[in-house]
Amino acid sequence: MTKYLLSAFLFFNAAAGLAQATADTAKNIGKSPLKALTDEQYKAYTDGVDINGLALVAQANHYPDPGKTLLLKKNLGLSAAQVTQISNINTELQRKMKEMGAFMIKNEKALDALFKSKKLDDGTLIFYTNRYGLYQGELRNAILQAYVKVQAILDATQRKKYEQLQKIEH
Repeated sequence: MTKYLLSAFLFFNAAAGLAQATADTAKNIGKSPLKALTDEQYKAYTDGVDINGLALVAQANHYPDPGKTLLLKKNLGLSAAQVTQISNINTELQRKMKEMGAFMIKNEKALDALFKSKKLDDGTLIFYTNRYGLYQGELRNAILQAYVKVQAILDATQRKKYEQLQKIEH
């Protein structure tokens, strides 16, 4: 009997969570100018924000985030030349993130139009979904390249200090 009650409780709890998640997604999509993206996704793509965790592998292996490195420039003792180099990397990264975001939005608009028109075929669907993957891959490469470049600019002492500051932040 206890097993039955526990199973029923877990089932209804999971169902309630799924219903809430579905309601939250529907609410967020309602705010977005594009049906296929939530408001958060749309805003992230237009603002050049990584909401998909594309930098996690670099962060988990203690590579410095270009933006955070600039915020910590005094604590890290960055030289003027280092600040300039990292600023250039960060500026280019932000440009690339916005560019790829615009491409992904355009791709989603095309998919939405195809679904609306009901004029889909396998080849067209494969084309647009693969293209989305290409944009995601290019975006991830740009992000990871930026982390690698910043790592190379910092000296060993600065990298260690950055890591210590990150531990304090988390």
